[in-house]
Amino acid sequence: MARRHKGDHISGWLVLDKPRGMTSSQAVGAVKRLLNAAKIGHAGTLDPLATGVLPLAVGEATKVVSFAMNGKKTYKFSICWGEARDTDDLEGTVIATSDVRPCTDDIVAALPEFTGLVSQKPPAFSAIKVSGERAYDLARDGEAVDLPPREVQIDRLELLSATGDGAEFEMGCGKGTYVRALARDLGERLGTLGYVSDLRRTRVGSFDETDAFSLDKLEEIGDIPARQGLLLPIETPLDDIPVVAVMDSEAGRLRNGQSVMIPRQVSGEVLITASDQPVGLGFVENATLKPKRLFRL
Repeated sequence: MARRHKGDHISGWLVLDKPRGMTSSQAVGAVKRLLNAAKIGHAGTLDPLATGVLPLAVGEATKVVSFAMNGKKTYKFSICWGEARDTDDLEGTVIATSDVRPCTDDIVAALPEFTGLVSQKPPAFSAIKVSGERAYDLARDGEAVDLPPREVQIDRLELLSATGDGAEFEMGCGKGTYVRALARDLGERLGTLGYVSDLRRTRVGSFDETDAFSLDKLEEIGDIPARQGLLLPIETPLDDIPVVAVMDSEAGRLRNGQSVMIPRQVSGEVLITASDQPVGLGFVENATLKPKRLFRL
């Protein structure tokens, strides 16, 4: 017998302003309860230290989580100079110190080296799997974790302010970029040590902090249907792919696994709609639309 999900079968996106000190999984659990949702997941983990934009996919929106995760991110963060920590952030144990404090001109001069396509070694305390286990679990057990460097895209890195012991930055970047690794590497480049002391994500793809709700705000909205009414459409993170509108009868054929012919010149992955409602994802080749992943609404 198929397992039945408890909760309401609702679909859409909710942008959570994740509080500090909570894991992303804990945040998902809290919102699932507040929405009484049968199914919910998140698009892009935030460390417990971090606050800000955590897009939550509810119901059928979980089928397009990858599009949100691949979206560009924007972060505001602070680096504290003079210490290295094992986690590369405030929560870690101090493992080295330095008396050097970089001046503002030196910081600004170094930033171009950390923009564009950058080779970055992920922190040992990360969710990357090593032989089937999370790196952070191995690191917590005292095992040496040596993760290979990977290329990440940093589109913009700007110094917002600087004091003797630290500096505040804003960064726009692609998937897989670790702010903690940037803090570590920038500190080394400046002849000192550094770790992330504060971190806030302000954008993920189409989701901006102006659309975000705190857990406290959701709690204040005591009516579950009213909370569910805050959900953004399933297709919100799909604004970069073409839309193909079909007739209701054609949508029925697609739902049955059949292909349909389309007159317009488009190819590749598309969002399918019918009667101004999302039907699902499809793939077009030689004017033939094939269903790929359809929504059950």
